[in-house]
Amino acid sequence: MFKIGEFSKLTQISIRMLRYYDETGLLKPAEIDRFTNYRLYSTEQISKLNKIIFLRDLGFHVSEIAVALDKWDDEFISHLLDNRRSEIEGAIKAEQDKLAKIELAKRDIKQEKIAINYNVSIKSIPSYQVFSLRRVVPDYYAEGLLWKEMSTFAYENNIPVSNNTFSIYHDQDYKETDVDIEICAPVTRMGENTNGFTYRNTEPVPIMACTMVYGHFKNIAGAYHAFAGWLQEHSQYSMGEHSRQIVHRGPWNEENLDKYLTEIQIPLEKM
Repeated sequence: MFKIGEFSKLTQISIRMLRYYDETGLLKPAEIDRFTNYRLYSTEQISKLNKIIFLRDLGFHVSEIAVALDKWDDEFISHLLDNRRSEIEGAIKAEQDKLAKIELAKRDIKQEKIAINYNVSIKSIPSYQVFSLRRVVPDYYAEGLLWKEMSTFAYENNIPVSNNTFSIYHDQDYKETDVDIEICAPVTRMGENTNGFTYRNTEPVPIMACTMVYGHFKNIAGAYHAFAGWLQEHSQYSMGEHSRQIVHRGPWNEENLDKYLTEIQIPLEKM
């Protein structure tokens, strides 16, 4: 048996940490001297301590380490490590995204793009005869999956659709998840509704505010911010429901992200 100081030297773990592991129940002393109350450790505990240090250095919390020690076998630990790998990879990706945003901001500062002026125009939008698909999807980026689904269905069923497509956003506010999106492709003739695909006439919009967004889809947020300023200056209008979006140049017809062209359409009502 070794006193705590001796065990600390042999294992290269501080007395403070050994006491902490005792308090948390991860590694209790093998014995407590009944006369001196000294903590006494055995050589057999070194293996368990090494496991604790191994998991601690990988970022596992005390509660997770306790469970791992209790269920220690090759299959369980392998599964635990795979999960931890996924968590670390996710954290790295999040930090890389932050670095990318920093570099983008620095580039924009140099090119004086942070204060982009988005021009807002007013026009009337007629009713369109469309072939549409409306779904609640995980987020706005999932809209591409809807377009892929529509394209495949139209091709397999020989449905001629126009390239002048647009999206309608049916939520009344911005949603981080569960976004209600309808994608629409104008058609020359109506057909039967099937498998969630619908033929219908969209509602005309007498007053629609429109602005063009150049470059990456991330720039769309800046367009909405600019529109907020425009709306404040034009108090005779209030926002209506069901904003729209038209991607004139995007991933399918433009390789250069900086040359993407997206039109934002926001219905207005006169006060």
